[in-house]
Formats: sequence, C-alpha cells, structure tokens
Amino acid sequence: MTFKQGLKDGIPICLGYFAVSFAFGIFCITNGLTPLVAIITSLTNLTSAGQFAGVKLMIALAPYIEILLTVLLINLRYSLMSIALTQKLDDNVKTYQKLIFGFGVTDEVFAVSVQKEKLSARYMYGLIILPIVGWTLGTAFGCLASEILPSRVLHALGISLYAMFIAIIIPEARKKLSVFLVVLFAAGLGILFYYTPYLKEISIGFQIIISTIVASLFGALVFPIKEEEKKEEGDDDVPSN
Repeated sequence: MTFKQGLKDGIPICLGYFAVSFAFGIFCITNGLTPLVAIITSLTNLTSAGQFAGVKLMIALAPYIEILLTVLLINLRYSLMSIALTQKLDDNVKTYQKLIFGFGVTDEVFAVSVQKEKLSARYMYGLIILPIVGWTLGTAFGCLASEILPSRVLHALGISLYAMFIAIIIPEARKKLSVFLVVLFAAGLGILFYYTPYLKEISIGFQIIISTIVASLFGALVFPIKEEEKKEEGDDDVPSN
C-alpha cells in the first residue's frame, strides 16, 4: 500500500474526471462565471453533481441557505463513505490526515479503496491526488475551450452533463427493478414540478431537495433491504483467508 500504488490506482479515475470536469468548465463559462471562479470551485469541491447543482443555483441568484441545503443533501453520501473508510485506515494515521482523505473521497475513490483490506496514509495520498488534479485541470481546459470553440459546438457539448448522469443511472437501473422504479418516480416528480402551476413557482434548489427526499423515502418504503440481503452484504465485506 505505497504512494506509488495509490498513484497507479488513481490514474483511471483521473482520466475519467478530466472528461466530466471539462464539461463543467464549459458549463461555468457559458453561464457567465469567470475561469478563476470555475477552477477554484473544482479545486475546493471535487463533487461533480454537487458542483453543477450549486453553480446552477448561484446563477439563479438563489438564497445562500437554499444553496447550502441542496449541496449538503447531494454530497451527504461522502460523509458516510469517509466514515466507512476510517475503519480500514492504519492505526497510526493522524486526525488531520483523515480530514485530508475525507476531502478527496469521491464515489470512485471509495470504490477503489474499500476493496483494500488495510489503507496506509501513503497509499491514500497517492490515490486522491491524481483525481483532484484531473478534475481541476479538466475544468481549466473546459474554460479555455469555451473561449475558442464556436457557440454551436459549446451548446452541443452541453449535453455531456446529461449524458454523464444517464451513464451513471442506466446500468444500475437495468440490473435492478427497484432502482429503475425509483429513478422513474424521481423523474415523475421533476415533471410534476415543471408543469404544475403552483409547484413550478418553487425554486429549483428546493425542488431538488424535495424530490431527493421524497424519492429516497419512496425507495426505502417500497423496496426495503431485507435482513437476508444485509447479512449477505456483511459477509461479502469480510475478507477471505
């Protein structure tokens, strides 16, 4: 679990983040943000969906509390991931190091690190550094491209954001009916907010908050995880001898 091994494991994540954050950079510039703001946002956040939602609310001049609650709700899963990873860290890892690793935890970083039996500080430094670099550089190049590429091309690239979310949702929805129905339910809520006269007056940030909570409750109530499934998941987490 060396720093070099962490770097090696972080290369695929870095390359994937570059493409997505490239779209984020274009998104920021085409919506009136400066390149400096876009780059600082990526460097200090590293939260993909949270950044897109937060910037969209900033552009709409949403209240601070609305931006705070929306981004907090979207990114809350990272806190749970970080807590889970603390159980795998070496005993000699310091508190300040855990905070640094928590900053660098993303879905992909968690997916890679959770498979390890034990995590050293050197390995975690190596694992998180390249994704951070890739995400920030991708944003910078996206900002640069927005100054060069024709407007028609920029508008065409704008759909890459939606393609990213579809790519995340569709594979899991095809495997599990429960995921498909929860996604369908969430999409129905979005349509309801868009077309219903009174509901459409609710700001976009609170629409996201309400839709997320209601869709999550729908999934938890209609498709609860059975005790057998919990036990099987627990058994899978136990390393084999």
